[in-house]
Amino acid sequence: MITEVQKQEFYQALLDKNIHYEGIFFVGVQTTCVFCRPTCPAQKPKFENFSKIMGALPTKFDQHNKILKVSWIDTKLGPMIAIADEAGLYLLEFVDRRDLEREVERLRLRTKAAIIPGTTDPIKSITLELESYFEGKLKEFNTPLHLLGSPFQKLVWDELMRIPYGTTRSYMVQATSIGKNKAYRAVANANAANQLAIIIPCHRIINSNGDLGGYGGGITRKQWLLEHETSHV
Repeated sequence: MITEVQKQEFYQALLDKNIHYEGIFFVGVQTTCVFCRPTCPAQKPKFENFSKIMGALPTKFDQHNKILKVSWIDTKLGPMIAIADEAGLYLLEFVDRRDLEREVERLRLRTKAAIIPGTTDPIKSITLELESYFEGKLKEFNTPLHLLGSPFQKLVWDELMRIPYGTTRSYMVQATSIGKNKAYRAVANANAANQLAIIIPCHRIINSNGDLGGYGGGITRKQWLLEHETSHV
């Protein structure tokens, strides 16, 4: 548990953009539900909106049976956070995704784990793979994953990963491909629950009329990802 004194210390480090606190903590901003690292150049939140802090000495988490590590990854489309243990990756999201803080909290509760800054082999792997992906060199990810979802959600996510690089499908075709012809709304909801952006390529699902449809990372990113993949087939 982070004390009030530590919270004040971390908040001051955020205001000062103190480089010495890099890798020590991340913070969630209550009003925007996005995460920042200590040297983040964005406008700083008020102290009362400085809600979620991930980071403290590991001894603070001795009471937990499980510890997950969270790391910041810079990409061409903006920073992402990755959360993993040594066996696999649980989450990969853009830091400005709506309700990311709640998504992380649900993961923490579901895994009964403490989440602290750090790295693991899967985080190192996905960092390198993302670099190759954005260079147009990698078309299939091999970082081990943890898929936390219902049997239906896992079915949808497995099928998403079968969509070939550089191609798209409609929600209706996706529903048909898993034998659930009329369940395209449920398929759309399962896509939205995906916690592994880009790796599980929900950006390859578009509307039947050819419109891009929704995307948790934002439509501009979705369009960029589709154009990027098409240009590197």
